[in-house]
Amino acid sequence: MGTEMGRVKLNSATMSSILGGGMGMDSILAADANRIAAQARALAPVDTGAYRDSIRVQAVTRSERRGKRRVYQVIAGGGPVDYARQVEAANSVMAKALGASIGRKGRR
Repeated sequence: MGTEMGRVKLNSATMSSILGGGMGMDSILAADANRIAAQARALAPVDTGAYRDSIRVQAVTRSERRGKRRVYQVIAGGGPVDYARQVEAANSVMAKALGASIGRKGRR
């Protein structure tokens, strides 16, 4: 008994559509990042609200050996909020937000 391998031919336009457009992977990843950012805002300690309000999603396109890919980062700080690292170190806001998101993944 031999092992027979089949051939697969991918349609580039269809794959681009699945990965990048409409309800493709890009949209799913952006939605996940925005959900994590919303959870982080809800968990953020509030004194003036500046740290909470600085939490946002940033889309970044990276060049790699296989080409370019877009990633989404949930970030905090910048501008007058130069203490975001200290808030994260003391409260684990982003880590807790990510953990809450992972816990909900199966319940979409």
